[in-house]
Amino acid sequence: MKNKLYITTPIYYPSASLHIGHAYCTTVADTIARYNRMIGREVYFLTGTDEHGEKIQKNAAAAGKTPQQFVDEIVSGIKKLWKELNISNDDYIRTTEVRHEKVVQKVFTKLLEQGDIYLGSYKGWYCTPCESFWTDSQVGEEHICPDCKRPVHQAEEEAYFFKMSKYADRLIKFYEENLNFITPESRKNEMLNNFIKPGLEDLCISRTSFDWGIKIKENPKHVVYVWLDALLNYISALGYLSDDDSLFKKFWSEDTEIIHLVGNDITRFHVIYWPIFLMALGLHLPDRVFVHGLLMMKDEKMSKSKGNVVAPEPLIEKYGLDSLRYYLVRETVFGSDGSFTPEQFVERINVDLANDFGNLLNRTVSMIMKYFEGVIPQYKGQVGTFDGDLEKCGLTAIEKYDEAMQDLRVTDAFVEVFNYISRANKYIEETQPWALAKDETKHDELASVMNHLANALRQSAIMLSPVLLKAPGELFSQLGIEKEKQTYDTLRQFNLLGNEHVNKGNPLFPRLDAAIEIEYIKNLMKK
Repeated sequence: MKNKLYITTPIYYPSASLHIGHAYCTTVADTIARYNRMIGREVYFLTGTDEHGEKIQKNAAAAGKTPQQFVDEIVSGIKKLWKELNISNDDYIRTTEVRHEKVVQKVFTKLLEQGDIYLGSYKGWYCTPCESFWTDSQVGEEHICPDCKRPVHQAEEEAYFFKMSKYADRLIKFYEENLNFITPESRKNEMLNNFIKPGLEDLCISRTSFDWGIKIKENPKHVVYVWLDALLNYISALGYLSDDDSLFKKFWSEDTEIIHLVGNDITRFHVIYWPIFLMALGLHLPDRVFVHGLLMMKDEKMSKSKGNVVAPEPLIEKYGLDSLRYYLVRETVFGSDGSFTPEQFVERINVDLANDFGNLLNRTVSMIMKYFEGVIPQYKGQVGTFDGDLEKCGLTAIEKYDEAMQDLRVTDAFVEVFNYISRANKYIEETQPWALAKDETKHDELASVMNHLANALRQSAIMLSPVLLKAPGELFSQLGIEKEKQTYDTLRQFNLLGNEHVNKGNPLFPRLDAAIEIEYIKNLMKK
């Protein structure tokens, strides 16, 4: 594993307020960043907004605002949402910032001077929402955008082009030598079969039909095509080609793992265009592009225009940040599409967080108070019949958790944690502490049960801390566990606890009345 991690979300398009689908990717990225910081890696976490293009210009005009006023208002809301989600990003890049515009102009000049860019004329089918040109075969007889499924229109204008075909063979070779570059594997096959093998066409990288974009210095009537502009955010944020490029040298390097998280609707731009741009610039390529699925509503992509979105803010206010963050990383397998439903949301809180995790803490604290005057007994080894099995389950969960997190199988990682929590709940039924307490000869066995339960909770809370930001601290407080025993370095130790004073606190996750809360969320979705 490399010592450093540079992880990015897509830069979101601020044509309207964000919804829970956008919060999904950013929350998962935040969880990955927090995990890696926890295990001791140096992490740089970037998110931001892609603020240029024809759609923004049109939406701003319709709202009676300048494009800058329009995006400023929406970006303010996005930053507020990230704060409410407690996103731990190190930077927020906006493509309207001077630091980004300067990099884009310098890159354009460099590519133009070395012959990778030329001036020509483009005629084809154009999708305004996606800001993409398409060929006849791609749009079909019905002239529908392959990505968003909306109508396209014919457009022709003078434009600069990037020579994509020049790098096609090199890109295929890179795929072959870097098998984990695109995840899931199916996305790579899709890119090869649909776009690369049929022959990469030169890419249109400028527009003249609108002016909301970064002007090309050599020909100011042109603005840079949105994807050359947008993709460069990943290096402009680090100071590429700037007076201070120390961050770039540090985090865009061979000893840094570079990971882009992207939605499946922008895969092509990140695994074809972006690597080729980097090749042309002579720069190191990312280690991995992980294509997550979309969080949808009833098998439809969330969209303000369709009226099928749910905002994260009221869910946070009503159910707490931990509940929403856990639902987002746990309910949908990272890499596959998923659907948000009120029923699943409430069930996940009740079953995992309230019944399994929260109730395990409540029972453990209550028994320690009842049987040992509120003091966790010292660890005395594997005293009881089931102690060894619980420890083995814990070590297995930790190994699988680490393996899954490091492979970006985030959902799988937290499944392993809850397998351990379920095993600890079963351990209570196996050991029957209430029966052991009635037999004085079983005192040591009872003490071992209490110690093992407290330690299983400690270990689980550490593993859950990248996603649950409040509950682990409350758990440590109720168990009286000091900070030095809350660290990842202590995760595999079973002999740490003893003599801590527990105290009864509020339930970590109060159980919800399913019928009432499902109806409440359905009403939110109608607003």
